[in-house]
Amino acid sequence: MTKGCRSTLRFSALVLTTLVLGACDGRQSALHPAGRGAEDIAELFWWMCIGGMLIWVAVLALAYYVTKARPEAHSETSARWLILGGGVAFPIVVLTILLMYGLAMMPGLRSAADADLRIAVAGEQWWWRVRYQPEGSEAIELANEIRLPVGSKVVFELSSPDVIHSFWIPSLGGKMDMIPGRVNELVLEPTRTGVFRGVCAEYCGSSHALMEFEAVVMPVEEFDAWLAAQAQPAQPPRTENGRKGEAAFERNGCGACHSIRGTDADGMLGPDLTHVGSRLSLAAGTLGVDVADFERWIAQTHRIKPDAHMPAFDMLPEAELRNMAHYLSELK
Repeated sequence: MTKGCRSTLRFSALVLTTLVLGACDGRQSALHPAGRGAEDIAELFWWMCIGGMLIWVAVLALAYYVTKARPEAHSETSARWLILGGGVAFPIVVLTILLMYGLAMMPGLRSAADADLRIAVAGEQWWWRVRYQPEGSEAIELANEIRLPVGSKVVFELSSPDVIHSFWIPSLGGKMDMIPGRVNELVLEPTRTGVFRGVCAEYCGSSHALMEFEAVVMPVEEFDAWLAAQAQPAQPPRTENGRKGEAAFERNGCGACHSIRGTDADGMLGPDLTHVGSRLSLAAGTLGVDVADFERWIAQTHRIKPDAHMPAFDMLPEAELRNMAHYLSELK
């Protein structure tokens, strides 16, 4: 076997391995779709792979024919036809078909007609402000977690108050930039339940890699019950530690930045904490939501998320930190 053949086989094996690994299941796999948009994008990806492989095989076959199968001199006319046919016309035809296929798909991916739900999401350094806007009722503000009803068309109104971010849930659909001073719309329609990972796909600063969120797709009845619960004010603490933590939360001025509906905390700079204990993660996908995670976040904010705008409260006594963590974990 010649050196050129071995190189070609190695390259082919690398391409096939990449495709196989890329198609693995996962909660952040664009090739394991759980939404209409993601299904269309995955289908387009595979057709593009087929088109690319056809062009690649045609060029290799042409090169082999010219250099190996027919090494004798070719006439100028035959050489011209080989170049124009195999190297120009065939790729143009294949790429034009793929372009037309992709363009025909776009209107369906962007259509916001007959939307069942609208959600405003603002990307901030380095977390997500989420505001549900159900028809006929007041908006409900949450943070760092998105829940969706399966089979429903959802329009996301995407914005940013600071730098450019990019909103992306690979398993549900395409991504869209969040640009300061502008509101972009993204339409997603989840087709199966599950928990999927969302990320910021645009570098936005030192903690860009720590800006994630969970996208939870639920049956419609469960989603309606969840949204109704999220609209309720926070319940009073149930334990002695929780009551002491609420007092510490107020005493240390946390309510100047955070809002907890049903209390005097009405700050708007940071995430809404009304039901923070019921979320799947803390600090935009960085930590869990048990008492130890809350305590660690309050005391070691900048060690966990560099340059976060929230100040660390490591100067507080350990007992006070623990009580505040109990209080926040009880906000279900």
